Amino acid sequence: MAVEGQEVELQITAKDEISNEASSSTYRIQSPETKHYRWWFRVAVYIIFLLAGQATATLLGGLYYDKGGNSKWMATFVQSAGFPILIPILLFTPPSAKSATSPPPTTTILVLLYLFFGLLLTGDNLMYSYGLLYLPVSTYSLLCATQLAFNAIFSFLFNSQKFTALIINSLFLLTVSASLVAVNSDSDGSSKIPKGKYIIGFFCTLGASAAYSLYLSLLQVSFEKVIKVETFRVVLDMQIYPSMVAACGSLVGLFASGEWTGLKMEMKDYRSGSVSYIMTLLWTAIAWQICSVGILGLIFEVSSLFTNVISTLGLPIVPVLAVMFFGDKMDGVKAIALVVAIWGSVSYVYQHYLDDLKLKTKATSGNRGCDNA
Repeated sequence: MAVEGQEVELQITAKDEISNEASSSTYRIQSPETKHYRWWFRVAVYIIFLLAGQATATLLGGLYYDKGGNSKWMATFVQSAGFPILIPILLFTPPSAKSATSPPPTTTILVLLYLFFGLLLTGDNLMYSYGLLYLPVSTYSLLCATQLAFNAIFSFLFNSQKFTALIINSLFLLTVSASLVAVNSDSDGSSKIPKGKYIIGFFCTLGASAAYSLYLSLLQVSFEKVIKVETFRVVLDMQIYPSMVAACGSLVGLFASGEWTGLKMEMKDYRSGSVSYIMTLLWTAIAWQICSVGILGLIFEVSSLFTNVISTLGLPIVPVLAVMFFGDKMDGVKAIALVVAIWGSVSYVYQHYLDDLKLKTKATSGNRGCDNA
Protein backbone atom coordinates (compact mmCIF):
# COMPACT_ATOMS: atom_id res chain seq x y z
CA MET A 1 0.00 0.00 0.00
CA ALA A 2 2.85 2.36 0.81
CA VAL A 3 4.45 1.60 -2.53
CA GLU A 4 1.14 2.16 -4.35
CA GLY A 5 0.66 5.45 -2.50
CA GLN A 6 4.11 6.59 -3.52
CA GLU A 7 3.37 5.68 -7.15
CA VAL A 8 0.13 7.68 -7.05
CA GLU A 9 1.97 10.66 -5.56
CA LEU A 10 4.65 10.40 -8.25
CA GLN A 11 2.00 10.31 -10.97
CA ILE A 12 0.22 13.37 -9.55
CA THR A 13 3.54 15.21 -9.22
CA ALA A 14 4.47 14.31 -12.81
CA LYS A 15 1.09 15.55 -14.07
CA ASP A 16 1.50 18.80 -12.13
CA GLU A 17 4.96 19.30 -13.60
CA ILE A 18 3.68 18.66 -17.13
CA SER A 19 0.75 21.02 -16.50
CA ASN A 20 3.10 23.70 -15.16
CA GLU A 21 5.44 23.25 -18.13
CA ALA A 22 2.50 23.54 -20.53
CA SER A 23 1.20 26.70 -18.87
CA SER A 24 4.73 28.06 -18.72
CA SER A 25 5.18 27.27 -22.41
CA THR A 26 1.85 28.94 -23.24
CA TYR A 27 2.91 32.02 -21.25
CA ARG A 28 6.22 32.15 -23.11
CA ILE A 29 4.36 31.97 -26.42
CA GLN A 30 1.77 34.61 -25.50
CA SER A 31 3.94 36.96 -23.50
CA PRO A 32 6.14 38.30 -26.35
CA GLU A 33 3.05 38.95 -28.47
CA THR A 34 1.34 40.78 -25.61
CA LYS A 35 4.48 42.80 -24.98
CA HIS A 36 4.69 43.55 -28.71
CA TYR A 37 1.16 44.97 -28.80
CA ARG A 38 1.78 46.99 -25.63
CA TRP A 39 4.97 48.38 -27.14
CA TRP A 40 3.14 49.45 -30.29
CA PHE A 41 0.39 51.03 -28.17
CA ARG A 42 2.96 53.06 -26.21
CA VAL A 43 4.74 54.12 -29.40
CA ALA A 44 1.41 55.14 -30.98
CA VAL A 45 0.53 57.26 -27.92
CA TYR A 46 3.93 58.96 -27.98
CA ILE A 47 3.60 59.66 -31.71
CA ILE A 48 0.20 61.29 -31.11
CA PHE A 49 1.69 63.41 -28.31
CA LEU A 50 4.57 64.50 -30.52
CA LEU A 51 2.48 65.33 -33.60
CA ALA A 52 -0.38 67.00 -31.68
CA GLY A 53 1.96 68.99 -29.43
CA GLN A 54 4.19 70.08 -32.30
CA ALA A 55 1.32 71.16 -34.56
CA THR A 56 -0.53 72.96 -31.73
CA ALA A 57 2.59 74.74 -30.47
CA THR A 58 3.57 75.88 -33.97
CA LEU A 59 0.08 77.22 -34.71
CA LEU A 60 -0.13 79.00 -31.33
CA GLY A 61 3.31 80.49 -31.93
CA GLY A 62 2.06 81.83 -35.25
CA LEU A 63 -1.10 83.10 -33.55
CA TYR A 64 1.01 85.00 -30.98
CA TYR A 65 2.73 86.98 -33.75
CA ASP A 66 -0.41 87.26 -35.89
CA LYS A 67 -2.40 88.94 -33.10
CA GLY A 68 0.25 91.52 -32.22
CA GLY A 69 2.92 89.71 -30.20
CA ASN A 70 6.43 90.84 -31.11
CA SER A 71 8.86 89.60 -28.46
CA LYS A 72 11.30 87.03 -29.88
CA TRP A 73 12.64 86.22 -26.41
CA MET A 74 9.18 85.65 -24.94
CA ALA A 75 8.38 83.28 -27.81
CA THR A 76 11.70 81.56 -27.09
CA PHE A 77 11.01 81.38 -23.35
CA VAL A 78 7.65 79.61 -23.65
CA GLN A 79 9.22 76.83 -25.74
CA SER A 80 11.07 75.55 -22.69
CA ALA A 81 9.25 77.21 -19.73
CA GLY A 82 6.67 74.43 -19.38
CA PHE A 83 9.17 71.93 -17.97
CA PRO A 84 7.65 72.06 -14.41
CA ILE A 85 4.68 69.98 -15.63
CA LEU A 86 7.14 67.09 -16.16
CA ILE A 87 8.40 67.20 -12.56
CA PRO A 88 5.48 65.10 -11.14
CA ILE A 89 6.32 62.41 -13.72
CA LEU A 90 9.93 62.54 -12.54
CA LEU A 91 8.90 62.19 -8.89
CA PHE A 92 6.84 59.06 -9.60
CA THR A 93 9.49 57.47 -11.83
CA PRO A 94 11.71 54.98 -9.97
CA PRO A 95 15.44 55.77 -9.76
CA SER A 96 17.61 54.51 -12.60
CA ALA A 97 19.29 51.14 -12.07
CA LYS A 98 23.07 51.36 -11.94
CA SER A 99 24.94 49.87 -14.86
CA ALA A 100 26.90 46.76 -13.96
CA THR A 101 29.44 47.20 -16.74
CA SER A 102 30.49 50.82 -16.28
CA PRO A 103 30.38 53.43 -13.51
CA PRO A 104 27.79 56.21 -13.83
CA PRO A 105 28.96 59.63 -15.06
CA THR A 106 30.03 62.11 -12.39
CA THR A 107 27.82 64.99 -11.33
CA THR A 108 30.22 67.43 -13.02
CA ILE A 109 29.86 65.67 -16.37
CA LEU A 110 26.07 65.60 -16.05
CA VAL A 111 25.93 69.31 -15.18
CA LEU A 112 28.13 70.12 -18.19
CA LEU A 113 25.84 68.04 -20.41
CA TYR A 114 22.74 69.81 -19.09
CA LEU A 115 24.36 73.22 -19.63
CA PHE A 116 25.51 72.36 -23.14
CA PHE A 117 22.15 70.97 -24.27
CA GLY A 118 20.29 73.79 -22.51
CA LEU A 119 22.29 76.48 -24.30
CA LEU A 120 21.91 74.62 -27.59
CA LEU A 121 18.14 74.54 -27.04
CA THR A 122 18.14 78.27 -26.25
CA GLY A 123 19.80 79.10 -29.56
CA ASP A 124 17.59 76.65 -31.42
CA ASN A 125 14.39 78.06 -29.89
CA LEU A 126 15.48 81.62 -30.64
CA MET A 127 16.08 80.80 -34.31
CA TYR A 128 12.68 79.13 -34.48
CA SER A 129 11.13 82.28 -32.99
CA TYR A 130 12.73 84.47 -35.67
CA GLY A 131 11.52 82.02 -38.32
CA LEU A 132 7.91 82.20 -37.09
CA LEU A 133 8.08 85.99 -36.82
CA TYR A 134 9.35 86.65 -40.34
CA LEU A 135 7.73 83.80 -42.30
CA PRO A 136 4.16 82.62 -42.92
CA VAL A 137 3.41 79.54 -40.82
CA SER A 138 3.04 77.30 -43.89
CA THR A 139 6.40 78.41 -45.33
CA TYR A 140 8.05 78.03 -41.94
CA SER A 141 6.77 74.45 -41.55
CA LEU A 142 7.89 73.41 -45.02
CA LEU A 143 11.39 74.70 -44.29
CA CYS A 144 11.42 72.81 -40.98
CA ALA A 145 11.17 69.59 -43.02
CA THR A 146 14.83 70.12 -43.94
CA GLN A 147 15.74 68.96 -40.43
CA LEU A 148 15.51 65.42 -41.81
CA ALA A 149 18.27 66.21 -44.30
CA PHE A 150 20.42 67.66 -41.52
CA ASN A 151 19.56 64.62 -39.43
CA ALA A 152 20.99 62.32 -42.11
CA ILE A 153 24.24 64.31 -42.18
CA PHE A 154 24.67 64.43 -38.39
CA SER A 155 23.67 60.77 -38.03
CA PHE A 156 26.35 59.91 -40.59
CA LEU A 157 28.95 61.91 -38.64
CA PHE A 158 28.00 60.92 -35.08
CA ASN A 159 25.72 57.84 -35.18
CA SER A 160 27.25 55.66 -37.95
CA GLN A 161 24.29 56.21 -40.28
CA LYS A 162 25.00 54.95 -43.81
CA PHE A 163 23.93 56.83 -46.95
CA THR A 164 21.69 54.60 -49.06
CA ALA A 165 19.87 55.32 -52.30
CA LEU A 166 16.66 56.09 -50.38
CA ILE A 167 18.39 58.52 -48.01
CA ILE A 168 20.14 60.28 -50.91
CA ASN A 169 16.76 60.49 -52.66
CA SER A 170 15.25 61.95 -49.48
CA LEU A 171 18.02 64.56 -49.19
CA PHE A 172 17.56 65.59 -52.82
CA LEU A 173 13.78 65.90 -52.50
CA LEU A 174 13.91 67.92 -49.28
CA THR A 175 16.52 70.24 -50.83
CA VAL A 176 14.21 70.73 -53.83
CA SER A 177 11.29 71.44 -51.49
CA ALA A 178 13.27 74.11 -49.58
CA SER A 179 14.45 75.64 -52.88
CA LEU A 180 10.87 75.86 -54.16
CA VAL A 181 9.85 77.67 -50.97
CA ALA A 182 12.79 80.06 -51.36
CA VAL A 183 12.03 81.03 -54.98
CA ASN A 184 8.33 81.34 -54.15
CA SER A 185 8.83 84.03 -51.50
CA ASP A 186 7.11 86.77 -53.52
CA SER A 187 3.82 84.91 -53.83
CA ASP A 188 3.30 83.11 -50.53
CA GLY A 189 1.63 85.86 -48.58
CA SER A 190 4.85 87.44 -47.34
CA SER A 191 4.51 90.72 -49.24
CA LYS A 192 4.01 92.56 -45.93
CA ILE A 193 7.43 91.36 -44.73
CA PRO A 194 10.51 93.27 -45.92
CA LYS A 195 12.78 91.21 -48.14
CA GLY A 196 15.67 91.44 -45.65
CA LYS A 197 13.58 90.12 -42.78
CA TYR A 198 12.21 87.31 -44.95
CA ILE A 199 15.79 86.21 -45.70
CA ILE A 200 16.62 86.34 -41.97
CA GLY A 201 13.57 84.21 -41.21
CA PHE A 202 14.49 81.78 -44.00
CA PHE A 203 18.05 81.18 -42.80
CA CYS A 204 17.07 81.20 -39.09
CA THR A 205 14.56 78.42 -39.78
CA LEU A 206 17.22 76.42 -41.65
CA GLY A 207 19.65 77.03 -38.78
CA ALA A 208 17.04 75.93 -36.23
CA SER A 209 16.37 72.74 -38.20
CA ALA A 210 20.11 71.99 -38.26
CA ALA A 211 20.47 72.73 -34.52
CA TYR A 212 17.52 70.48 -33.63
CA SER A 213 18.96 67.59 -35.66
CA LEU A 214 22.36 68.14 -34.04
CA TYR A 215 20.69 68.15 -30.62
CA LEU A 216 19.05 64.75 -31.17
CA SER A 217 22.18 63.18 -32.66
CA LEU A 218 24.38 64.39 -29.80
CA LEU A 219 21.71 63.29 -27.32
CA GLN A 220 21.95 59.76 -28.69
CA VAL A 221 25.77 59.91 -28.49
CA SER A 222 25.48 61.04 -24.85
CA PHE A 223 23.27 58.08 -23.98
CA GLU A 224 25.59 55.61 -25.72
CA LYS A 225 29.04 56.98 -24.81
CA VAL A 226 28.66 59.04 -21.61
CA ILE A 227 25.57 58.05 -19.62
CA LYS A 228 25.55 54.46 -20.95
CA VAL A 229 22.10 53.89 -19.47
CA GLU A 230 18.86 54.68 -21.27
CA THR A 231 16.02 54.39 -18.78
CA PHE A 232 12.96 56.63 -18.78
CA ARG A 233 14.26 58.38 -15.66
CA VAL A 234 17.52 59.32 -17.41
CA VAL A 235 15.70 60.48 -20.54
CA LEU A 236 13.38 62.56 -18.35
CA ASP A 237 16.37 64.16 -16.64
CA MET A 238 17.81 65.04 -20.05
CA GLN A 239 14.59 66.87 -20.88
CA ILE A 240 13.89 68.69 -17.61
CA TYR A 241 17.34 70.03 -16.70
CA PRO A 242 18.36 71.30 -20.18
CA SER A 243 14.88 72.88 -20.47
CA MET A 244 15.49 74.60 -17.14
CA VAL A 245 18.81 75.94 -18.45
CA ALA A 246 17.14 77.01 -21.72
CA ALA A 247 14.33 78.80 -19.84
CA CYS A 248 16.88 80.66 -17.65
CA GLY A 249 18.90 81.56 -20.75
CA SER A 250 15.78 82.91 -22.43
CA LEU A 251 14.95 85.02 -19.37
CA VAL A 252 18.49 86.46 -19.44
CA GLY A 253 17.99 87.31 -23.11
CA LEU A 254 14.58 88.82 -22.41
CA PHE A 255 15.96 91.21 -19.77
CA ALA A 256 19.30 91.88 -21.51
CA SER A 257 17.57 92.84 -24.76
CA GLY A 258 15.16 95.19 -22.98
CA GLU A 259 12.13 93.44 -24.50
CA TRP A 260 10.67 92.90 -21.03
CA THR A 261 9.86 96.62 -20.80
CA GLY A 262 7.40 96.32 -23.68
CA LEU A 263 5.57 93.21 -22.51
CA LYS A 264 2.91 95.11 -20.57
CA MET A 265 2.08 97.27 -23.57
CA GLU A 266 2.22 94.22 -25.84
CA MET A 267 -0.35 92.44 -23.67
CA LYS A 268 -2.54 95.54 -23.58
CA ASP A 269 -2.46 95.97 -27.38
CA TYR A 270 -2.94 92.28 -28.14
CA ARG A 271 -5.84 92.18 -30.58
CA SER A 272 -7.66 89.28 -28.90
CA GLY A 273 -7.33 90.80 -25.43
CA SER A 274 -5.06 90.40 -22.40
CA VAL A 275 -6.61 87.09 -21.28
CA SER A 276 -6.12 85.63 -24.76
CA TYR A 277 -2.50 86.85 -24.70
CA ILE A 278 -1.76 85.00 -21.45
CA MET A 279 -3.65 81.86 -22.53
CA THR A 280 -1.83 81.76 -25.89
CA LEU A 281 1.56 81.83 -24.17
CA LEU A 282 0.44 79.37 -21.48
CA TRP A 283 -0.93 76.80 -23.92
CA THR A 284 2.06 77.23 -26.20
CA ALA A 285 4.31 76.25 -23.27
CA ILE A 286 2.06 73.27 -22.40
CA ALA A 287 1.88 72.14 -26.04
CA TRP A 288 5.68 72.14 -26.33
CA GLN A 289 5.92 69.98 -23.20
CA ILE A 290 3.31 67.55 -24.55
CA CYS A 291 5.49 67.37 -27.65
CA SER A 292 8.51 66.80 -25.39
CA VAL A 293 6.79 63.89 -23.64
CA GLY A 294 6.24 62.33 -27.05
CA ILE A 295 9.89 62.94 -27.96
CA LEU A 296 11.06 61.45 -24.65
CA GLY A 297 8.88 58.39 -25.04
CA LEU A 298 10.01 57.70 -28.60
CA ILE A 299 13.68 58.15 -27.69
CA PHE A 300 13.15 55.72 -24.82
CA GLU A 301 11.10 53.15 -26.76
CA VAL A 302 12.86 53.38 -30.16
CA SER A 303 15.68 55.88 -30.83
CA SER A 304 16.39 59.57 -31.30
CA LEU A 305 16.75 58.97 -35.05
CA PHE A 306 13.21 57.56 -35.26
CA THR A 307 11.98 60.49 -33.16
CA ASN A 308 13.35 62.99 -35.66
CA VAL A 309 11.81 61.05 -38.53
CA ILE A 310 8.34 61.16 -36.93
CA SER A 311 8.78 64.83 -36.00
CA THR A 312 9.61 65.69 -39.60
CA LEU A 313 6.87 63.51 -41.01
CA GLY A 314 4.33 65.52 -38.99
CA LEU A 315 5.49 68.89 -40.32
CA PRO A 316 3.42 68.79 -43.54
CA ILE A 317 0.29 68.74 -41.33
CA VAL A 318 0.93 72.34 -40.23
CA PRO A 319 0.82 74.05 -43.69
CA VAL A 320 -2.66 72.61 -44.28
CA LEU A 321 -3.83 73.84 -40.87
CA ALA A 322 -2.18 77.23 -41.50
CA VAL A 323 -4.24 77.63 -44.67
CA MET A 324 -7.38 76.88 -42.65
CA PHE A 325 -6.68 79.06 -39.58
CA PHE A 326 -4.38 81.85 -40.83
CA GLY A 327 -5.47 82.20 -44.45
CA ASP A 328 -1.99 81.39 -45.78
CA LYS A 329 -1.91 81.03 -49.54
CA MET A 330 -1.41 77.49 -50.87
CA ASP A 331 -0.49 78.20 -54.49
CA GLY A 332 0.77 75.67 -57.01
CA VAL A 333 4.46 76.02 -56.17
CA LYS A 334 3.89 75.62 -52.42
CA ALA A 335 1.59 72.62 -53.04
CA ILE A 336 4.36 70.98 -55.10
CA ALA A 337 6.87 71.76 -52.35
CA LEU A 338 4.52 70.10 -49.83
CA VAL A 339 4.16 66.96 -51.95
CA VAL A 340 7.93 66.80 -52.53
CA ALA A 341 8.59 67.22 -48.77
CA ILE A 342 6.15 64.39 -47.96
CA TRP A 343 7.77 62.22 -50.65
CA GLY A 344 11.22 62.89 -49.18
CA SER A 345 10.04 62.17 -45.64
CA VAL A 346 8.32 58.91 -46.64
CA SER A 347 11.47 57.86 -48.49
CA TYR A 348 13.50 58.38 -45.31
CA VAL A 349 10.91 56.57 -43.14
CA TYR A 350 10.89 53.62 -45.54
CA GLN A 351 14.68 53.34 -45.25
CA HIS A 352 14.31 53.31 -41.47
CA TYR A 353 11.72 50.53 -41.82
CA LEU A 354 14.10 48.48 -43.99
CA ASP A 355 16.92 48.94 -41.47
CA ASP A 356 14.62 47.86 -38.63
CA LEU A 357 13.46 44.82 -40.63
CA LYS A 358 17.07 43.83 -41.30
CA LEU A 359 17.93 44.07 -37.59
CA LYS A 360 14.92 41.93 -36.64
CA THR A 361 15.87 39.30 -39.23
CA LYS A 362 19.44 39.23 -37.96
CA ALA A 363 18.24 38.91 -34.35
CA THR A 364 15.86 36.07 -35.27
CA SER A 365 18.65 34.25 -37.12
CA GLY A 366 20.92 34.68 -34.08
CA ASN A 367 18.28 33.26 -31.72
CA ARG A 368 17.72 30.24 -33.99
CA GLY A 369 21.47 29.65 -34.07
CA CYS A 370 21.58 29.69 -30.25
CA ASP A 371 18.62 27.30 -30.05
CA ASN A 372 20.23 24.88 -32.49
CA ALA A 373 23.47 25.05 -30.52
